Amino acid sequence: MTDDRGLGGKFSLSEEAENDIVRLAGGDARKALTAVEAAAGVAHASGVSIIEAEHVAQAVDRALVRYDQAGDQHYDVISAFIKSVRGSDADAALHYLARMIEAGEDPRFIARRLIILAAEDIGLADPQALTLAVSTAQAIALIGMPEGRIPLAETTAYLALAPKSNAAYVAITQAQADIREGKIGEVPSALRDAHYPGARDLGHGEGYRYPHDDSAGIVPQHYAPDALRDAHYYRPTSRGFESELGERSQSIRKILRGERD
Repeated sequence: MTDDRGLGGKFSLSEEAENDIVRLAGGDARKALTAVEAAAGVAHASGVSIIEAEHVAQAVDRALVRYDQAGDQHYDVISAFIKSVRGSDADAALHYLARMIEAGEDPRFIARRLIILAAEDIGLADPQALTLAVSTAQAIALIGMPEGRIPLAETTAYLALAPKSNAAYVAITQAQADIREGKIGEVPSALRDAHYPGARDLGHGEGYRYPHDDSAGIVPQHYAPDALRDAHYYRPTSRGFESELGERSQSIRKILRGERD
């Protein structure tokens, strides 16, 4: 803006225009300089010396998706993105993803939201979802933008179309609630560490049954504190891979209670 090799102080840049240029550049200084120079040309043709946001929009010949990254639009768009993925609408989710990318949203922020979505809303209905989301975050760190939009889109579509379950989220939330209410209890003696001197004299490890010694790999044994003997946190849904976990969970619970068929 001030260097003689550039615009030599002939133009000033409004804050809104500067923000738009930063977003459009996506971290590429060459794009930023090109946009400034082109916008200055549009402003000059309009007979003004202040480069405004509309000059930037005309110069780069693309529609600017406006939202203040610290304001309501930022939260509205990311909220709609999350709800669209959760609601299994891949097209809507990709629309909001595109809006965030075009507005210059930090791709790392989007990747973090995808990780949370995979864990909270898909969970064990499709265990691969979390792996893919974490891989996307790693890809963003390795390649950056604009190429990073591709793995972001891939994962967005995958998560939107994946079977949904929040059973793990509900389970840990309920377990933490019980802890806060004082439902803790003592660790059963059989499960306590018996490796340090004197532990055996205290009864630690006494009665512990080693699961690998059983053909099923599961033995009748009580693991939770007595205060939580009847607690049942994880309740698998019948969707996706979790339907298989549901059947397995019921069978395991019977064995643990000594009700082996």
